[in-house]
Amino acid sequence: MSAPAGPLAGLRVLECTGLGPTPFCAMVLADLGAEVVRLERCGLPPGAPGVLDRRHVLTRGRPAVGMDFKDERVRALVLRMLGHADVLVEGFRPGVMERLGLGPEPCLEANPALVYARVTGYGREGPLAEAAGHDINYIALAGALDPVGGRGRAPVPPLNLVADFGGGGMLLVTGILAALVERSRSGRGQVVDAAMVDGAALLTTMFHEMRAFGSWRDERGTNSLDGGAHYYNVYETADGRHLAVGAMEARFYRAFMEGLGYAPDAVPPQDDPAQWERRTAEVAAIVRTRTRAQWLEVFAGTDACVTPVQSLAEAPAHPQLRARATFVDVGGVPAPAPAPRFSRTPAAVPAPAPPAGVHDLGALGAFGVTAEDLAPLVAAGVVD
Repeated sequence: MSAPAGPLAGLRVLECTGLGPTPFCAMVLADLGAEVVRLERCGLPPGAPGVLDRRHVLTRGRPAVGMDFKDERVRALVLRMLGHADVLVEGFRPGVMERLGLGPEPCLEANPALVYARVTGYGREGPLAEAAGHDINYIALAGALDPVGGRGRAPVPPLNLVADFGGGGMLLVTGILAALVERSRSGRGQVVDAAMVDGAALLTTMFHEMRAFGSWRDERGTNSLDGGAHYYNVYETADGRHLAVGAMEARFYRAFMEGLGYAPDAVPPQDDPAQWERRTAEVAAIVRTRTRAQWLEVFAGTDACVTPVQSLAEAPAHPQLRARATFVDVGGVPAPAPAPRFSRTPAAVPAPAPPAGVHDLGALGAFGVTAEDLAPLVAAGVVD
């Protein structure tokens, strides 16, 4: 018998369709070997929002089944399935699962060992609990947006990486794994309540510490890590490309400055914030004199902490990422590989998402559902 593909092999997960953090969380679990079935709305025609497609890498590695949760028979089926599940993941707005009759109370009654994992934007308490929002709103409220951006400029949204994925989906994965560890001792499940506003705030912990020590200013673009310092910045090259510089430690800083052409005895001081703006302008002028490739050749083999700013299209081809197999082919689409790596139970290359509109009712067999159970529901159009 072959070894399990991933450390979570044998774990059974039901994923209630959502956006952003929910499919990302389920993707990570599936990448690491869990048997995940995605429950989405039934009756969706091919091409409709929410229907899987091979290009939908976020929904890779797991089959889909269509269900109408508003139907009492479907709710009963789901509660039966939970008796065979380890985890349920949902990302609806507060109160939705309760109104469907699939909130934590009936689900944990059906399976007291279940880990019921849910993620919301603002959380389930407080004046904004019912409010609509997106990543930009959650990080704005949590204090994670204000520090990002140039001096004297408006904050810049850091894509939707901070709340949706780092502070939402990945935090939910962490909560699920912690609850499973606790369950191994107690035998009992519980509710994991992840809020993106909480996760975004958690990611700012170091900056609250720096601020408490007086080493972080509230003015954007004036700090060591926000583009205020000349040794931790992004610079445009002669060909319109960019270099990322992270020469924070003294010896790395010296290697960077000497690579730019400063004499060893003429390297300007590093930690004088009053000089950072002027030094940044000087460095920018020097970097613009050569192409990105020329500068990469200059800094090759040094500890100057200089790397190319690569596009999404470029990244998979970089020699370092190729050596690590950081990207894999998923149904013809280059996509990030499962991470992290495991020595005994390595994860497999994920299977692509099913073609649009293709559901796999057979996948419900792992959750105790037979063809005879499904036949009347399929005939009624509430499962497909």
